[in-house]
Amino acid sequence: MEDLISGYVYSHQVYLYLCIVLSVVLSCTDEHLRSCTDCVSLLLLLFAFLSLSLPPSFPLSVSHTVVPSHTPYLLIGGGTASFAAARSIRARDPNAKVLIVTDEPDLPYMRPPLSKELWFSDDPSVTDTLRFKQWNGKERSIYFQPASFYISPEELDSAENGGVAVLTGKKVVHMDVRGNKVKLDDETEISYDKCLIATGGVPRNLQVIERAGDEVMKRTTLFRKIEDFKALDKVSRNIQSVTIIGGGFLGSELACALGRRSNESDLEVIQMFPEKGNMGKVLPEYLSNWTTAKVKREGVKVIAEALVKSVTCKDDKLEIQLKDGRLVKTDHIVAAVGLEPNVDLAKSAGLEVDSDFGGYRVNAELQARSNIWVAGDAACFYDIRLGRRRVEHHDHAVVSGRLAGENMTGANKPYWHQSMFWSDLGPDVGYEAIGIVDSSLPTVGVFAKATAKDTPKAATEESGTGIRSESETEDTAVSPVASSLPAPVVQQNKDDYGKGVIFYLRDKVVVGIILWNVFNRMPIARKIIKDGEEHADLNEVAKLFNIHED
Repeated sequence: MEDLISGYVYSHQVYLYLCIVLSVVLSCTDEHLRSCTDCVSLLLLLFAFLSLSLPPSFPLSVSHTVVPSHTPYLLIGGGTASFAAARSIRARDPNAKVLIVTDEPDLPYMRPPLSKELWFSDDPSVTDTLRFKQWNGKERSIYFQPASFYISPEELDSAENGGVAVLTGKKVVHMDVRGNKVKLDDETEISYDKCLIATGGVPRNLQVIERAGDEVMKRTTLFRKIEDFKALDKVSRNIQSVTIIGGGFLGSELACALGRRSNESDLEVIQMFPEKGNMGKVLPEYLSNWTTAKVKREGVKVIAEALVKSVTCKDDKLEIQLKDGRLVKTDHIVAAVGLEPNVDLAKSAGLEVDSDFGGYRVNAELQARSNIWVAGDAACFYDIRLGRRRVEHHDHAVVSGRLAGENMTGANKPYWHQSMFWSDLGPDVGYEAIGIVDSSLPTVGVFAKATAKDTPKAATEESGTGIRSESETEDTAVSPVASSLPAPVVQQNKDDYGKGVIFYLRDKVVVGIILWNVFNRMPIARKIIKDGEEHADLNEVAKLFNIHED
């Protein structure tokens, strides 16, 4: 704000000098001006004054991004799905001109490290650099590509070989489907030939928090973006207690991350959720209980079966009143209670929103209209193997974005390549999953004793990649060879779940698989789901993963 004010005052000073000079110059006749050394000297002095005394951050000319009035490929949203689509479009059409419009101030970046590796960095400037070490020790940036990878929006029209431009800090607020154009929040209009909607989602909040007033809201973080990571990092270093509400992927990852930090400070970390255990909606009960114990060992105070009745601010503390009478006092809340797909454009565009799953309803080719596609969290798509679905994971954004990009260039391919997702509770315990993993479905688990190689850290060291799905989604399993060892025994009640495979069944067919501390086997799991066959003995199927050979 100080820079803005000083620039404002300074511009008025310059204005006064210009007025003085112009009044002198205009008082001279044209003939006099050619020979008036005083006038020339005065002008030279003014330019010298401007060049020497302007603040370094004050522009000599007003910069204004020139937005292209038309682009062949318009991608709405600057997340993983948009970036994957842009890369796919350029791969099939090397001279393609692609414009990404995002309301965030940042270039496309990956979200998983915001709740995983960034918290385990030993670099005190990590919130500025946004660089982190993967579990395998290799360093990388949260951004998919550096700024030099992109061209400026002003250059897109004239770029001979095309390119990808990103228009940051701009929001598409209206979509004219018939006119093939959109309107931005500054009234600018952009027409397109083909358009991708990849608007992602916004974090849900609890109604009791929203109704609690401004003071409670100020002390509540809805975790989604880079700015949320930076804010929570700063807050967690200056408070005594933080409470995470939510027992899903995000809540459990943040609980473990902050729990590790609590071991180095006096920070109290509390995690509460309505389920009986962590990941209770995804994992079978016995594995959910094991995960809960793991989170507790990370220094987190876990409060299960917690239904929030009210939240108030009293004596500079937040008081969370649960419906069973329990009272929790804390300094800050992180609400990790799910994602709401961003379908703001549905009304103006006349696009259908799915009443069951939410998100824009699209076909198996991710198409909502003849020249409009949807990918990522906002897409409710038809999976030709598992039916209508909506998926909120990084790898789905990669897979669906890539498919949408291919189809925007004429591929006409249906969605069949199942995306996977993964979650790491620190560097030692992690799992990868594919298909429909719902704890309400019947499950069969096959486990084995883990070794030192069976951790996310060891897996990334072996594969050379930290974001595991970037390599997994490119592979295809062909006739996997089963282990020659005797069939392992199905274990449903075991205290130490070192590593294993959990099958999720619907009508006796495997529709979902979790690989628990088993890595680099996802193509096999993908093929099992794609085949869609009934299996009389899942012990034999488990042998395909060779978990007893390591």
